[in-house]
Amino acid sequence: MTAEGLATLRAELERLETVGRTEIADQIRTAREWGDLKENAEYHAAKEAQAHLETRILSLRAQMLSARVVELTEGDIVGLGSTVEVDDEGSGRRATYRLVAAHDAVPAEGLISLHAPMGAALRGLRAGEVAVVRTPRG
Repeated sequence: MTAEGLATLRAELERLETVGRTEIADQIRTAREWGDLKENAEYHAAKEAQAHLETRILSLRAQMLSARVVELTEGDIVGLGSTVEVDDEGSGRRATYRLVAAHDAVPAEGLISLHAPMGAALRGLRAGEVAVVRTPRG
């Protein structure tokens, strides 16, 4: 994981532990005021949201405990943290991607996992070299 990825996890954890928990507690408190909890859909929805929130908090903590921060690849060789421009010879389209750890990947934002088919094909290349990429969708 990159230092940037770890910082993102920390920020999300802090937000969930503070703002998230406060919002859920307020929802539960408000729903309780509406009466009988057995048939109170708002109360049950708030409790379910609380369970999801706590599960996410535990997941983030586990990820942070097992995280290894790696140095970004520098120089001419494509690796973790590299930004690459890719020309699709078939369509003529050009796109820019950044290679990141799997859990930091957001393909729609140009953040491609180093372990995804495209990331794996690009890893280790130098500028100007050609990669053949086989993706699940062709």
